[in-house]
Amino acid sequence: MMNQDKIVIRGLRQNNLKNVSLDIPKGKIVVFTGVSGSGKSSIVFDTIAAESQRQMNETYTAFMRGRLPKYEKPKVERIDNLSASVIVDQSRLGGNARSTVGTISDMYAALRLLYSRIGEPYVGTASYFSFNDPNGMCKTCSGIGKILDLDIERAIDPDKSWNESMLNLPAFGVGNYYWKQYTSSGLFDLDKKYRDYTPEERNLLLFGSREPGGPRVHKRVEGIKTQFQRLCLMKGPEEQNDHTLRKLNQFMEEKICPVCHGRRLNEKSLSCKVAGYSIDELCAMEFTQLVQVLGAIDDPRAATIVDALIASLTRMIDIGLPYLSMDRESSTLSGGEAQRLKLVRYMGSSLTGMTYIFDEPSTGMHPRDVYRMTKLLQSLRDKGNTVLVVEHDKDVISIADEVIDVGPLAGKNGGQILFQGSYEALLLSGTLTGNALKQIVPLKDKPRTPQAFLPVREACVHNLKNVSVDIPLNVLTVVTGVAGSGKSSLIRDVFAKQYADRVVLVDQSPVTATGRSTPSTFLGFFDEIRKVMAAENGVDTSLFSFNSKGACPVCGGRGQIVTELVFMDPVTTVCEACEGKRYSKEALSYRYHGKNIVEILDMSAGEAYEFFKENKKLRKALGAMLEVGLPYLSLGQPLSTLSGGERQRVKLAKYLDKKGNIYVLDEPTTGLHASDVQKVMELLDRLVDRGNTVIVIEHNLDVMKQADWLIDVGPDGGTAGGEIVFAGTPKEMTEQASTITAEYLRKSL
Repeated sequence: MMNQDKIVIRGLRQNNLKNVSLDIPKGKIVVFTGVSGSGKSSIVFDTIAAESQRQMNETYTAFMRGRLPKYEKPKVERIDNLSASVIVDQSRLGGNARSTVGTISDMYAALRLLYSRIGEPYVGTASYFSFNDPNGMCKTCSGIGKILDLDIERAIDPDKSWNESMLNLPAFGVGNYYWKQYTSSGLFDLDKKYRDYTPEERNLLLFGSREPGGPRVHKRVEGIKTQFQRLCLMKGPEEQNDHTLRKLNQFMEEKICPVCHGRRLNEKSLSCKVAGYSIDELCAMEFTQLVQVLGAIDDPRAATIVDALIASLTRMIDIGLPYLSMDRESSTLSGGEAQRLKLVRYMGSSLTGMTYIFDEPSTGMHPRDVYRMTKLLQSLRDKGNTVLVVEHDKDVISIADEVIDVGPLAGKNGGQILFQGSYEALLLSGTLTGNALKQIVPLKDKPRTPQAFLPVREACVHNLKNVSVDIPLNVLTVVTGVAGSGKSSLIRDVFAKQYADRVVLVDQSPVTATGRSTPSTFLGFFDEIRKVMAAENGVDTSLFSFNSKGACPVCGGRGQIVTELVFMDPVTTVCEACEGKRYSKEALSYRYHGKNIVEILDMSAGEAYEFFKENKKLRKALGAMLEVGLPYLSLGQPLSTLSGGERQRVKLAKYLDKKGNIYVLDEPTTGLHASDVQKVMELLDRLVDRGNTVIVIEHNLDVMKQADWLIDVGPDGGTAGGEIVFAGTPKEMTEQASTITAEYLRKSL
């Protein structure tokens, strides 16, 4: 057995935590539960993870520390027995157009090495197989696989002549600079319509030559396609003025590179083969197929590389990503896929005595795959590591050796430890979490019947196999299927684009959150609060903005002063002049109903709803926050501190009053406690009752049970997916369907 040491925490007051003291067992799986905003992350991430990283960093030299991320000391009296920690959070894998699954996982580096050692014909070192290196990249697209092309003919009105202003381009209008240059050349009949031009006349207009690529005919006529391609693509957009760029953007389109056909590498690198395949062909294979191809390579020089690659790929498959390929761009991965990709890095590790910290690892996973992931958590524990997990999913909570429940509610009303013990004891504890986990949600007894549908026909995006489906209107539709089956491709990439004028997409991407962005600024009612304050006191509205006249002159409206100490942890001190309030003394001297601007921003949405009861505009905006289940958020809380689920609900609050809309929500229950899932479902039902259509992409079985209509995509992920395997009511699914989702839906009843 591992030694039964505990992580000892005493007097923790980080964020909303109320002087918490805790002993967390080491060498166990410990799951932290509680409603969104209760303080789970404050314990696990802001305290244990941050302090562990901070103390690790202190073991490095000053030179190294100056280059490492800085962590501030958590507000805690004492914290003992920490181990080195590995943090696997949900931040998306950003990455630019050059970042792929292969580059992020380091598997592509191993593949390049393989080709440089045993590829035939021999081409060169590993750099010759990198699309980020001049030796390997396709020169036309610089290794991106795509080029920007100018479809300039869209700027020509075929029914007009030069004298009728046939070109919708800057300075080409009748009498303008370029118009004069082209029309004075004598090459064009100024009254001839473009549709009547001969091929030679078209070439003169587009390329300035009698045939594409031929010699230029007149020094003043460069050809509009040649000219704008030079301006746009050679000089780079930063050298163009805004007007020209906006104009040209209408005619720009991304195209597959005509030379490498999206393969990113040059001819020489692509000519090299291993097992009969070029490197781009292996990168395009799904992992299941790639493992088989690599397994058949028996060259002794490659044994080490092949073994390492197969081990990595097998881990990818085991964790539920068999459908991915190395050439998949990392920016297209969902949050759940990104987290599993990070997880894979640690699966092969033989380190022990570490602390692994996970943030809702079940995110974006079908119930079938959650089981695989829990096996991984158990294997990390069995190697002698401590596994700390913040989670809402019943299947993950149930494997915990110990559960710590934080609450009772969110924000100011949370921050206490309500329960610590086994999963079985949690169910009997009477806490909000214990009660919610015991509940079995039944199927909706009276689903709405769809009266009309919107068709999607022959969709072939990504892995969709010529899919046709009818999406019902004015009901609540839930789109299901395992990760990678094609749900997002169908709804986000096809349906939402086809009906873009009617669809409101509410996803979990960060609300453009600078440190100064708050619910009141994002939802647009801060201006109204400032107007109310200004009118009451007969002063300028800008006095009530900490980004403008009202800012504290010492800290510039930040409320704190950060002193960077190069290689030591930064010291953040509260601004002494404004005491962290961000505002100048003058701004704070004005009041409305006895409260100054800071006291108003400190109010929760629920309190503010009562406070502004005579102001119609503010009641409406604050009512939306209450309706989406955020009564506890304060009006001035930075949006950057919100969880994914909270961000999505703030976005939803923005669109609540619209009618006849189609709302598309991407996993709205992510980061939500079981008790809050019910509130979200009630909210979605109210949206439908108001005459809207709601489409939800979701893995949560309780959400599926309360749908009016289900569309199941599958049967599996990747090339084994991309078909509609069921459409109908939840009751019909449990009675008739033989899909993976149907099997889990029946179990949950």
